Amino acid sequence: MLHFKSHLHDEAGTAALGAALSRALLPGMAIYLHGDLGAGKTALTRALLHAAGHVGPVKSPTYTLSEPYRVKVDGKLANVVHFDLYRMGSPEEFLDAGFREEFNRENVCIVEWPEKADGVLPPPDLHVFLSVAGSGRDVELQPSSALGTSCLQRLQFAPNL
Repeated sequence: MLHFKSHLHDEAGTAALGAALSRALLPGMAIYLHGDLGAGKTALTRALLHAAGHVGPVKSPTYTLSEPYRVKVDGKLANVVHFDLYRMGSPEEFLDAGFREEFNRENVCIVEWPEKADGVLPPPDLHVFLSVAGSGRDVELQPSSALGTSCLQRLQFAPNL
C-alpha cells in the first residue's frame, strides 16, 4: 500500500507539509494525528488550515474538544473540523457531545489523540504519525481507505532535504 515517509528538518518543513496536504484533501476525509505532546500535530493542522484559506488564529481545541473552520477543500467551500481529544475522559464523551455526526461526506475531520475515543470513532482515511527527531520531525502518512490513498496520490510535497 502507498505511504509517505520523510524527515522534516524544522517548523518550516512541517508548515510546508501542512500546505501540501491542504491541496490534496478530499471532502469526507477523516485524518488521525498520532504523536507525543509537542510532536507537531497542531502545527501541521494550523499550516493546513491557513493554506486552505483560513485567516486568523488556529489553536488546539484542547478544552472545547472541537473547532470548525470553513475553508476550501478540493476547490469548494467545506468544513474542516479539528478535534483534540487529549482531555477527554472516556470514549462515551465523544458520543455524548454529538461529534460523530461531523464525520460525513462533506466535512474533513482532523483528530488529535484519536486513541482517546477508540472504539467509537469512525475509521480514518489517513493516519499521520509525527515524532520529534533532533531539531525536526519524522513524519509518516499511511492511508487506510481508498479516499486516503487518493489523497496521498494527489500529495505533491518535496521535503526540505
